[in-house]
Amino acid sequence: MGKIIAIANQKGGVGKTTTAMNLAASLAVLEYKTLVVDADPQANTTSGLGHNPKEIDHSIYECMVSKANIRECLVETDVNFLHLVPSHINLVGAEVEMVNLDRREEKMRDVLNEVKDEYDFVLIDCAPSLGLITINALTAADSVIIPVQCEYFALEGLGKLLNTITIIQKRLNAELEIEGILLTMYDVRLRLSNQVVEEVQTHFKQMVFSTIIPRNVKLSESPSFGVPAIVHDAESKGAMAYLNLAKEVSDRSKS
Repeated sequence: MGKIIAIANQKGGVGKTTTAMNLAASLAVLEYKTLVVDADPQANTTSGLGHNPKEIDHSIYECMVSKANIRECLVETDVNFLHLVPSHINLVGAEVEMVNLDRREEKMRDVLNEVKDEYDFVLIDCAPSLGLITINALTAADSVIIPVQCEYFALEGLGKLLNTITIIQKRLNAELEIEGILLTMYDVRLRLSNQVVEEVQTHFKQMVFSTIIPRNVKLSESPSFGVPAIVHDAESKGAMAYLNLAKEVSDRSKS
C-alpha cells in the first residue's frame, strides 16, 4: 500500500516543487514505484518533468472537479518507475467550483485511493497557500514534508502551517503525521544559513531531516531541460542530496 506524502508550506519559494520533483525521481531511481501529483496551478512540477501544461487534457483538476478517472490522467516521465498526475491553470478555479460540494475537503483522497495501492510512494506538490486544494492534499496524505529555506524569514508562517495541520488532524485526517522538516537552499558560506540550521534543529529536534539541501546550480537549471537533477547531472551536489533524502524517507517508512 502506497504512502502518500504532501509537500507543503504556504510560503512561496521554499523549494516545494524542487523537492517534489527530485525526491520523487530519487525514490524512483531506488526502484520504488512512485507517483507525483502536481496540485499547484502554476504546474511547475508538470513542466519540470517534461510536459507542457498547455497541452494537458486530463489533470488533477478534472479528477477532483469533473470526476475524471485518475488512470486517464497518469503520464510517464523520463525516469523509470516515476509517473505524474499533471496540473493545469484551471486548478486556480477549482477552489471556487468546489465550495458547495459535499465532502469538498476529501476529493483528492477519493481520487488517490483509486491508485495508491499500485505505488510505493505518492508525493503531492502543494500550492503556496493554505487554500482548499492544499487542505485536500493534507486530508489525503499519510504525512507531510515541510521545506524550510535557510534564510532570514525561515520560520515565518511555520506556526500557521503547524496550526493548520493540527486542525486537519482533529477534523479531517487523524492519521496525518509530520514526516519531517526539510532544510533547503543551504549555503555553507553564509553565517545566516548556519544560524537558521541551528535554530530549526534546536527548536524541532527529531522532526528535522538529517539531509540538508544545498543551493545548487544544477537543481535550479534542470527544470528548464524538463528533467529532474538526477537525470540532468547525477553527480551534482543537489542530486546527491535528494538521493540521500530519498533513502532517509524510505528508511523512515520501513521503521
